[in-house]
Amino acid sequence: MDVLTLSRLQFALTVMFHYLFPPLTIGMGVVLVYLSWNRWRGGDAAYDAAARFWTRIYALNFSVGVASGIVMEFQFGTNWASYSRFVGDVFGSALAAEGIFAFFLESGFLAVLVFGWNRVSRGTHFLATVMVALGSIFSSIWIVVANCWQQTPAGSKIVPLLRDGGPFVVDGQVQMRAEIDDFWAMVFNPSTIDRLVHVWLGAFVLGGFFTMSIAAWYLLRGRHEGFARRSFRGALVLASVASILLLVSGHEQASLLAEEQPAKLAAMEGHYETGEAGAGLVLFGWPDDEAGRMRGGLVLPGMLSYLVHGDDERPVLGLDAFRPEHRPKSLIPFLSYRLMIGCGLFAIALCLTALWLLRGGRLYRTRWLLRLFVIAVIPAVVGNQAGWAASETGRQPWIVHPRVERGATGEVARDAEGFVAYERVTLPDGGAMIAGLRTDAGLSRAVRSEQVLSSILLFGFIYFLLAAVWIYVLHQKISHGPDDRDAAPMAEARA
Repeated sequence: MDVLTLSRLQFALTVMFHYLFPPLTIGMGVVLVYLSWNRWRGGDAAYDAAARFWTRIYALNFSVGVASGIVMEFQFGTNWASYSRFVGDVFGSALAAEGIFAFFLESGFLAVLVFGWNRVSRGTHFLATVMVALGSIFSSIWIVVANCWQQTPAGSKIVPLLRDGGPFVVDGQVQMRAEIDDFWAMVFNPSTIDRLVHVWLGAFVLGGFFTMSIAAWYLLRGRHEGFARRSFRGALVLASVASILLLVSGHEQASLLAEEQPAKLAAMEGHYETGEAGAGLVLFGWPDDEAGRMRGGLVLPGMLSYLVHGDDERPVLGLDAFRPEHRPKSLIPFLSYRLMIGCGLFAIALCLTALWLLRGGRLYRTRWLLRLFVIAVIPAVVGNQAGWAASETGRQPWIVHPRVERGATGEVARDAEGFVAYERVTLPDGGAMIAGLRTDAGLSRAVRSEQVLSSILLFGFIYFLLAAVWIYVLHQKISHGPDDRDAAPMAEARA
């Protein structure tokens, strides 16, 4: 394989493994706050046992998440040096804010949360729990802001990269960089709020289902039932609300894509031809990019136009509206998008069934449903991974997506400085896509295919060992369960 494909594959594998853990900690943080609150306000001893047990699981997930995330930062310099030069000013501020305002907050109070039992008061311990949960959420804010800027750039301008008092030239081409000219416009770019809410809701679903999976396992075996019931109930409420709200958030994102990333929407929906009337919604099928059409499947006439525009008559831009070199490949975005939706609908159905049985007092006696909850964490993981896959692959061939300006005019042309990835692309409705960085232009010029392949194999082995350690320790903690001493009341703070 070529160096571009290998570099993208390496980053994808790294991100997919790492992204198991941030959603877990975000979702579990909310569950911990619920349990710690009930413990602080004088709940029974089972809340004390639950808070202590889930704190240990949280700390394990946090530790592996930190270790697995470090490798991604090195790849910016080794595989994607040109990209790093282009986005350095924007990403530098966002990632610095993540370290200062989020990581230190979460890791600092995590020490109190993990080691503060019987050393601080219940109120102080609850405060530490809240700060840890907020730290994980704040960390996601700055990471998502950086990613959203790649999707819908704003608050920045493209300027020549200077070196020794003049433009930096490589192979006869002036290198460009994105420079922030409005920090808050960059932070609140057009997709930030919608994407951030969607990420949070997905994390709440995963954290809730992870908690319910372990709690259901205890209930099926008749172990630690008081602790398991309280853990299950809190996680069920969180996952139920979040999974339903994901439908609303997903609809808002689809409308945003129609405005800001129309080619991505077309790829995710398998929509090849723009047409003059309303666009149909493909429920399932097999996209054929070479033939430019959908093979087989089921289409609901006019439904895509209705979901995007609010009526079934207005057309939606298809992939044919874009130059061939600007069209994303449809297969992965199309399939992963539907996989994400399927996992979300499964979560809603399962949660609503459990809530109905909980109200009737039959939930914890319905063993087939508890068995389903034990394995239901897998669709929750798959749904989060599929959502990121659809978003990132649908952005191709842009690593920084062009900014859309409605009503702009102009011919498709290279930038005056000759930067090959800096283009103005006219849209059929008179708008334009401006200032995008192509993925192939973000590669390091010095790295070779065999170097990337060897690092994939090496880090793949390291990640395999890390995953094995995580599974082993997690299994040990779950098999052991909460200690009997965990149910003992915690002493008040010492003087």
